[in-house]
Amino acid sequence: MLKEILEVKRTTPLVFQVLLLGNDAGQDVEVEESEQVDFLRIQEHLNRGGSVFITSKRSQKIAPPKPQKAPRKNRSTVKATAFYFDHV
Repeated sequence: MLKEILEVKRTTPLVFQVLLLGNDAGQDVEVEESEQVDFLRIQEHLNRGGSVFITSKRSQKIAPPKPQKAPRKNRSTVKATAFYFDHV
C-alpha cells in the first residue's frame, strides 16, 4: 500500500544537476543533468582537487522576488536543497 502511494506521488522523475568545478587556471565548470548521481566520478574529480556542487532541478524553480508596496507580516519560506563537497 505504501509503495503504491509513493509511486503515485513521484510521477515526475527527480533530476539532479551536478556541477564539477575545476581547480585550475581556467576554473572550468562542467554541468551534468541526470536522474542518478555518479558518485565514482565525483570522487575522482574531488581526488584531482576539484569541487562539486549538487542540486535538484526541481529546487531551482524559485520565483524571483517581486517589489512589494507594503511589508508583509506572514512570509512563507521557500526550501531549496543543495549539497557541496570539497573532499571525500
